[in-house]
Amino acid sequence: MIFNDQTVKKNLSSNKRMLNWQALRALVILSGASLLAAEASAQSYPSRPVRIVIPLSSGGTTDIPGRIIAQRLTDVFGQQFFVENRPGAGGTIGTDFVAKSKPDGYTLLMMATPHVITGNMYKNLTYNTLNDFAPIARIASGPYVLSVHPSLGVNSVKELIALARANPRKIDYVSSGNGSLQHLTGAYFAHLAGIELTHVPYKGSAPAQQDLVAGVVKLGFPGTPIVIPHVKSGRLKPLAVTTSQRSPQMPDVPTVAEAGLPGFESLSWVGLMAPLGTPADIVVKLNSEIVKMLNLPEVQQQLQISGMEATPNSPDEFGKYLRSEYDKWGKVIRDSGATVN
Repeated sequence: MIFNDQTVKKNLSSNKRMLNWQALRALVILSGASLLAAEASAQSYPSRPVRIVIPLSSGGTTDIPGRIIAQRLTDVFGQQFFVENRPGAGGTIGTDFVAKSKPDGYTLLMMATPHVITGNMYKNLTYNTLNDFAPIARIASGPYVLSVHPSLGVNSVKELIALARANPRKIDYVSSGNGSLQHLTGAYFAHLAGIELTHVPYKGSAPAQQDLVAGVVKLGFPGTPIVIPHVKSGRLKPLAVTTSQRSPQMPDVPTVAEAGLPGFESLSWVGLMAPLGTPADIVVKLNSEIVKMLNLPEVQQQLQISGMEATPNSPDEFGKYLRSEYDKWGKVIRDSGATVN
């Protein structure tokens, strides 16, 4: 047989097409296998206990909804969903642990507003606040209550602002810690009001509220479940709630915006996330069950007792909300000059 240039070119072209077809066929087979594996993974999930890490101390506004959701998911799936508190460094220790965990759906993060605050305040985080996690669902949200000790002698937000202007830096406000939402809420309030308050950080909500009730510190932003009993006993005086709408638990208390600072809003919210790379089918499966339970009257009632309202949404909606909150609190930090002191 005689081979000329044309014959060689024809054979090479034919071989190239054959190789391309074989590669494409292999890719299709592998893709199909991957899809089947992912589907099988989601169908069998969870096949062992699931850890929900809360990067804050137990008993707080993140912990209570976290335990409600953990128990409900345990009931739904027949596998234990258990809460593990890993507090420290403004929530960054537990969050970093989840960011570096295997993205298989068996380690989740119950996080709150401080997640987007620390992302703006801490310069050397070992994880990316937005890009290292897969949003699953926003769970609930609620207000803080601008509260004062009766000995401060003010009865409204306007009176408080007037007193603070006459006494710059002489009124202390308490928070559960540096970089906490209470810290930033106070800084945000002071900035918009044009006043200077002195921030007094505590190591956790319990000792902070204890000293507020005792009058050691005169001003604070505790949650509604903490405030209500002390309002009834006369130990604290509520001036306003920090949300844009009045709280169902305290309908007679105005919002900060109504009381004199238009546009003010500080929302305490909690949500569930997973490490980036967690299979989308598992994320969707968890979201579907969480949305169902958040629409149950008994779950809504449980959340209301903790001072929060259910806020069911999709992973995509939660992701967009995270971005908006990150941008909002970044601006508050820049404008107010708040730092981790």
